[in-house]
Amino acid sequence: MKTQPPSKSQAPVLIINTVGFTMLKHVQRFTLAMVSIVAAACVYDAPVTPKDNSITAATTSNSPSLQVTASTATSGIAGRYLVVYRPGGAASSDVSAALRSSGGALEGAYDKLGFAVVSGLSPERAARLGQLSGVSSVEPDVEFAIDPVRPAEQLETGDVDIQSVAAPQGAFFYGFQWSLRAIAADAAWAGGSLGSPDVSVAILDTGIDYRLPDLAGLVDLNRSISLRPDEDARLADAVSNGWFPAGLHPITDLNAHGTLVASLVASKASLFAGVTSRTTLFGVKVCIVFNTCSTAAILNGIVYAVDQGADVINMSLGGAFLKKLNPGFVSVINRVFNYANRNGTVIVVAAGNEAARMDAFANAYFAYCDAPHVLCVSATGPNAVVGGQVRNPDTFASYSNFGRSVSVAAPGGGLTPSLLSFIIGQCSQTALAWHQDAPPSPGAPPPPPVIDGPACQPPPGFISIVAAVGTSFSSPHVAGVVALVIANGQTQPSQIRRIVERTSDDLGAKGKDPFFGSGRVNAARAVGAIP
Repeated sequence: MKTQPPSKSQAPVLIINTVGFTMLKHVQRFTLAMVSIVAAACVYDAPVTPKDNSITAATTSNSPSLQVTASTATSGIAGRYLVVYRPGGAASSDVSAALRSSGGALEGAYDKLGFAVVSGLSPERAARLGQLSGVSSVEPDVEFAIDPVRPAEQLETGDVDIQSVAAPQGAFFYGFQWSLRAIAADAAWAGGSLGSPDVSVAILDTGIDYRLPDLAGLVDLNRSISLRPDEDARLADAVSNGWFPAGLHPITDLNAHGTLVASLVASKASLFAGVTSRTTLFGVKVCIVFNTCSTAAILNGIVYAVDQGADVINMSLGGAFLKKLNPGFVSVINRVFNYANRNGTVIVVAAGNEAARMDAFANAYFAYCDAPHVLCVSATGPNAVVGGQVRNPDTFASYSNFGRSVSVAAPGGGLTPSLLSFIIGQCSQTALAWHQDAPPSPGAPPPPPVIDGPACQPPPGFISIVAAVGTSFSSPHVAGVVALVIANGQTQPSQIRRIVERTSDDLGAKGKDPFFGSGRVNAARAVGAIP
């Protein structure tokens, strides 16, 4: 017997227990399930607290302080560096020659953009590399944290084998996907906009579980790549431990973040719908199971995705660093994003979750909202759940960063006690559970994280789901809308960005504002399905 998807009239019942889980039970359709609530946003004690769509003007004095070097950026992979060339100076051949004598490795070389990524160097050898006449700077890699996505317990689905590619609202759990209705994705689908396999979106993230029913066949494995050899080694260990089958693609997601992001962009809509159902995805793994992403790998990944013909790049990652400490990164980021724009790729980035007014930190570079030619996305989400229904889904999210660089807003989830205000999706089947012990003594560094084993391997007839909140999940809503606009015939990045901004629903102060930008995106209006 097949179970029907929950409808608006079939309101689910949510019960919060005392151990940090949410128990989800549909009174007519499901058996009991356990779903973990995720504190996915890094929220300060003094976030912006808007009421509904109205924003009380925030000033520098009442915005939270941002500890750039401590809270948002950390040292990257040991021995990995970004090498920035002087104009008309060094080339990869010069760097390669220097590396041969120092024992390092060239991970990526982009002479046309004036930089390279190297690894396996001690600080002393990196300093010697910086003395080459054609080298402007050699800077250590920087890692940023992503919104943690914690695996859930099992949810019984019964025999679900129907895909809803032509009618995504038929997805089993569509009744819980308020975020898609908030951006009028259903109206876009009704107008015939379901995406096109000729449009490709690169997901720069932790990878993608391409074997999930909602994603099977949508992910181009030939173009997918891992740029994290450390994560490749963890996958190999997991296979050798017997946790996962042999032969998995390196893009396999050991975290779950990238899988949730990817399925929001595009899904075959068996269990959960995405903004599109026919868009081609490919994964570029730049982040790891421990919720961190390498800036050097990200820059490598953007150039790779552009060269592979990506129409859109989604970047649900980023952070902030001090410009004076990383001038080479600022220079290369600008070069790389300009390169993407020249080659016809639209980049969508998450605004971040520090509840910070980005304009207030003149010495900080917010990656990647401060980069050129991006759609920077802030977050909206319900401020309450009443009777199983979300309320005010267009409320500005208290955790979201804001400022002049915000282009548009999109649903990222609300911080209410109810799971229904979160963004939910199926967990990666290859997600790993891990822990990190406390430092052995005050002031000492913590020991390395320890992998505990598989996190999401439910019995037959069940799935594991994740629930999350953050601008990480706002960004793929916009990337999906961009993919629909491109499938609708638009090709110029600047024109596509203008369409997305112009067709958004104006919220907050009239016109563009620092919280919602031009407004919350409207998929149906962006493709002309509604006026």
